[in-house]
Amino acid sequence: MALIKSISGIRGTIGGKPGEGLSPIDVVTFAAAYGTWLKKKGHPSNSIVLGRDARISGEMVSSLVANTLIGLGWNVLDIGLSTTPTVELAVPWTKAAGGIIITASHNPAQWNALKLLNDRGEFISDQDGKDLLTIAENQDFDFADVMKLGKLTQDDSFLQQHVDHVLGLSWVNQPVIEKANFRVLVDAVNSTGGIVVPMLLKALGVQHVDVIFGEATGHFGHNPEPLPENLTEMISKMKGGNYDLGIVVDPDVDRLCFISEDGTPFGEEYTLVAVADYVLSVKPGNTVSNLSSTRALADVTRKAGGEYFAAAVGEVNVVTQMKAVNAIIGGEGNGGVIFPESHYGRDSLVGIGLFLTHLANKGIKASELRASYPAYVISKNKIELSADLNVDLILATVAEKYKNEQVNTIDGVKIDFPDRWVHLRKSNTEPIIRIYAEAFSEAEADTLAQQIIHVIEEIAQV
Repeated sequence: MALIKSISGIRGTIGGKPGEGLSPIDVVTFAAAYGTWLKKKGHPSNSIVLGRDARISGEMVSSLVANTLIGLGWNVLDIGLSTTPTVELAVPWTKAAGGIIITASHNPAQWNALKLLNDRGEFISDQDGKDLLTIAENQDFDFADVMKLGKLTQDDSFLQQHVDHVLGLSWVNQPVIEKANFRVLVDAVNSTGGIVVPMLLKALGVQHVDVIFGEATGHFGHNPEPLPENLTEMISKMKGGNYDLGIVVDPDVDRLCFISEDGTPFGEEYTLVAVADYVLSVKPGNTVSNLSSTRALADVTRKAGGEYFAAAVGEVNVVTQMKAVNAIIGGEGNGGVIFPESHYGRDSLVGIGLFLTHLANKGIKASELRASYPAYVISKNKIELSADLNVDLILATVAEKYKNEQVNTIDGVKIDFPDRWVHLRKSNTEPIIRIYAEAFSEAEADTLAQQIIHVIEEIAQV
């Protein structure tokens, strides 16, 4: 059993004793804390939007959340099976005070979570999360009396509204996509992507769409994180040569990955790079990604005459930086595309519309598009340290050792060398330093990571 309470929400494995797993008591406690925190905000609306992915426990958790909020006096708009970006859009569309998405994103089926939104449909801030945790810890709830209970409204039209929204973006060219006559294979990992991605593709004019793991049962057909090692069936089918593009989403449809026509993974890091390349070709501007994302985005941005900015890891940090520098596009290297013309949240449907427009405009194969970008490789590693070591001091020492290079310390330590980089971040829950390195080859990235690991080991022994 596992239960993780953080400033971004609560997540855990279903079952177990209260406080040890995501039990009904924990769900109610955290939903009550959110509803109470939102009341204190004094928003004029008395409505909260609620949606969920298709995982097995979703209906149970959603019911608990809805009735807890009703018990606090909130009206709940339940949009049912949905996606994270759909709920994010629904909040401002309905002028609600906030929203909750019931999803554990790419985690396996035994996990579930509550993702919490503010009245803009964006993830709550660090300070808001801390305030909410305090309310939960103190159980500082004040439930409504019987004459002031909230009401439940159900509306399953928002997936279609989301599709219509994507088609309404001036950057998405439906006629060009339709004319390209793409043949597409979708892996929807048995969640809501199996409902909405085919809806979108049909609306975009893609006539030939096949779907694997398409039934939204929550019984994931493979590990739901959209990494190449988990996509063996799609990659095998793509190698058959019957498709122009493979599209992969995670259970809540905020991460987007592609497989090229020859079965080669396009690379989740390059989803944002390709979409940004298209957007920047129409309107040059600034871009943002987190410190652990590929340098290729910076290369593409500068080539287009824009400026690239790095943010601390975490969607809320990327969004904050995007607003600060008025970025035209941004996101995260895990396949997360954030396009402000739509909204400030990772959105696979928006990403699909932009990517297909780009591919159709180019008139080339997906593998050829991928080959047009700088070919970087990221090596992901971690080093475990004894609990008594001062991890912050170790990171500070590493930063000092490499002070003659370009060093960024807004989130751990990132060291930029002329042709490669390495990023060190400590875990918030255990004595671990995560070490990501990027270079032009896997061997070079691994060598750089091992070099830094050796430096850390030497420091730790002093």
